[in-house]
Amino acid sequence: MTLPRLPSRLPPRSPRFLGAVALANVGGVIAYLPLLTLLLPIKVEGLSGEARIGVFTATVVAGAVAASLSNVLFGWLSDRSVAHGGGRRGWVAGGVVATAISYAGIATAATPTTLVLAIVGFQAAVNALLAPLMAIMAEEVPDAQKGVAGGLFALGNPVASGFSAILVGQALLSETTRFAILPAAVAACVMPILLARPRIAVANDGGRTWEGRPRRDLIVAGVARLFVQVAGVVTQTYLLYYFESVVPAAEHASLPKHIGHLLIVAFLIPLPAALILGRLSDLTQRYKPALLLSALIAATGLVGMAMARNWAAGAWAFAIYSTGSSIFVALHAGVAMKLLPDPRHRGRDLGLLNLSNTLPSLLGPPLAWMFATPLSFGNTMMILAVLCVAGGLAMLGIEGVKAPGQVEAGSGTTR
Repeated sequence: MTLPRLPSRLPPRSPRFLGAVALANVGGVIAYLPLLTLLLPIKVEGLSGEARIGVFTATVVAGAVAASLSNVLFGWLSDRSVAHGGGRRGWVAGGVVATAISYAGIATAATPTTLVLAIVGFQAAVNALLAPLMAIMAEEVPDAQKGVAGGLFALGNPVASGFSAILVGQALLSETTRFAILPAAVAACVMPILLARPRIAVANDGGRTWEGRPRRDLIVAGVARLFVQVAGVVTQTYLLYYFESVVPAAEHASLPKHIGHLLIVAFLIPLPAALILGRLSDLTQRYKPALLLSALIAATGLVGMAMARNWAAGAWAFAIYSTGSSIFVALHAGVAMKLLPDPRHRGRDLGLLNLSNTLPSLLGPPLAWMFATPLSFGNTMMILAVLCVAGGLAMLGIEGVKAPGQVEAGSGTTR
């Protein structure tokens, strides 16, 4: 594939386009977060009762395998479309439709086995949406604006959590209605980016001197994200069961509603910091201190969750953890997009990097199954705290993207 040679200085994208990117990311998060954090645990508990942790672990692990394979596959397929003169937006639109169909399968699942199969189908569908969408963001947002774009990614969790709270908090909504609302919201959020005119905004012509270094950096960045995302998988997918272990049984019925509200607050808190730090990283090209600090904050929150013995303590600790984790993931997204080694394979390489998001779903649930019980998640949270610290330290090993000249305004050596 021969990509067009771009000028040495590229104009920045408009705030309107960056808003469309942020909204599309919100749609991608809505596609999976409400389901995996609240709707699926409730569904599993209704089908399995006391066996819920085992059944839930099976659904998450099977889904993670499907997600890992399908994200790479659909990223590669969207690369092929670009190579043949097409684009990626058709794949995104198809993923939206497939995700809506997959929700119907989850809603109608009546046994643990059929639920596991439905989740496998869902993960394949949602990654058909997410893989080409992330590639669009990587190639249509200039490197000089990727810090801000990464900060805007922090919008995804609070908005998606707000949907979770609404869906669970409205007692009059049936399960079928809840599963119908979600894909409609996803389609509405993704539509602006689908309607936006494609415009490559990053260098495609070898303007950077890679010399094998960025590929090594991309691997290190992926490992760092994997460590932090293991904690994210466990805390999000087992959050309902965690709080059931720290509050009296009489309060369990009200937990889904309270958790929905907690998620909104916990994910809103880091948003200003993520935006500010993202903009500063664009201006200074220094991101390591912020990434390390955010990982340490996340670890502190996890230690607090391990020690909590009531709702208030657990909620405060989770908010601290979420602040650090959300900032780390948002800033990491912008950094990682700068490290992609080959413009011809952005979708494929982002799919491989996405293994740092999906492999934690294979590693986290077995970890929770081994060390957690319905009455205690303390040991699990302490292990996750250690992993977060390791992820922050790993980012110190990134040497950065080296550009022999100004590929675009604001680019240079990333430290």
